[in-house]
Amino acid sequence: MASGKTRLGVSAYAISVFIFTLGGNAVRWITGVPIYFALAGIITVIGIVLFIKVKPARFRWYRLPAPLYWFMTIALLSIIWSQYRFESVLGVVAQFATTIVAIVLAYTLTWHEVLRTLATSLRYLIGLSFLFELWVSLFVGHYIVAWWVEVPAGETPSKLLWWSRNLLFEGGPIQGLLGNSALFCFLGVLGLVIFSVQLRAGLIGRFNGWFWIAMSVLTIAMTRAATVMVAVIVIAITLAFALWARRVQPGKRTPLYAIGSLLLFGSIAVSLFWREQVFGLLGKSATLTGRTEIWERVIELAEQRPWLGWGWVSYWPTWVEPFKSLDTKVGLPVPHAHNAWLDVWFQVGIIGLLAFIPLVALTLWRVWFRAVDQPRRGYGAPLPYATSALWPLLILAALLVQSLTESRLIIEGGWVLLVLLAVKSRFDFQLPSPDSEPVKVPWRHVPITRDAATGTIPTISAAQAAAAKAATPPVVDPDSQVQS
Repeated sequence: MASGKTRLGVSAYAISVFIFTLGGNAVRWITGVPIYFALAGIITVIGIVLFIKVKPARFRWYRLPAPLYWFMTIALLSIIWSQYRFESVLGVVAQFATTIVAIVLAYTLTWHEVLRTLATSLRYLIGLSFLFELWVSLFVGHYIVAWWVEVPAGETPSKLLWWSRNLLFEGGPIQGLLGNSALFCFLGVLGLVIFSVQLRAGLIGRFNGWFWIAMSVLTIAMTRAATVMVAVIVIAITLAFALWARRVQPGKRTPLYAIGSLLLFGSIAVSLFWREQVFGLLGKSATLTGRTEIWERVIELAEQRPWLGWGWVSYWPTWVEPFKSLDTKVGLPVPHAHNAWLDVWFQVGIIGLLAFIPLVALTLWRVWFRAVDQPRRGYGAPLPYATSALWPLLILAALLVQSLTESRLIIEGGWVLLVLLAVKSRFDFQLPSPDSEPVKVPWRHVPITRDAATGTIPTISAAQAAAAKAATPPVVDPDSQVQS
């Protein structure tokens, strides 16, 4: 019973973390910034306590990815040369807290539990966002701002401060609880991947699966963020290549990798040399809604301190220089560089990039082979592929596309997912197979065992449960054994 309660607590914590980090904007809109920071601290403390209580048998410090150590060390040391030291301390503390939470999830959840809790959090965020937009359209009838935003009498606040634009019945673009159509659209993409994998693997019922797939598609259609549309295309291509790789022997995949490389570099070339035409097809200007202007300013600053950067802060503290006057949108300073890679270079320089790039590359490498390698158990014949092995690769592909126009990969939900995948793929090597999938079974098909003599359902007392637990031999981690 205690074990069941612990697993329930771990799952509830994971759902809360995913809602809090993927829906960070929504939490800030609802609670205000001070309460948001207080909740962040509480979630971090609960994670540490939960980790100590569960005591994951497989946890070893040396099993964490080395590039993660490098990057976090550089971020910490950047306080020394930071041009805004107090803000760097705050940013580094936030980065460490987010990293700790991601590590807790990686070691306390199984792969299937990560999939299930992530799916549950996305259902809450997507479902409540549509209910919120419906409430605004039916009962408010105009745009709204958060309760803590001060608007001078007779003035209209900047559209960037609008929580909802009241566009649900006009076809969008809607912003959901997140107050940002691009971020809400990205949740739709994550949902499309996660719910499709769950449905195909038989982890959820058909009605449930198709309903939430439809809600994810509706989210994408009602937000229409150009970058996320590209992410959908990249996910589809990634899935096609993964399924192709599954049909080819490992030693015969050279043509696959060659074609993939040509497609990648060809896409980059087309985007660079025919930028106006490509972005025009996506309904965007050649400046990507002013992003290229931000990039130019960030590059100018990064070139002034190319090797060490200006100091780590994650989110930009827009009340200090150089962020205060770096760039503005509709009269408001922007909170990040709208490109994770430029942001890393700007904040921790080339040495930061030399740690960040291997972290991402090694994670991509591991989740790719998790998706395409055939599972085995011992020396027996290879087992059939499992659908659930695909989702880490597809989610990381979506995150990488988003990182080109948003800096979310290094903050909040993006960083949690990146670190979670990096850590878990580093130590949890066992590939899933269909026989290990927790298949969804209707309750009426679950047999209830009864005592043959009395016809009653057998129960177990607390004393019997304790005795059975005491008689169960402990699971010993092979890495903890010391050879004499």
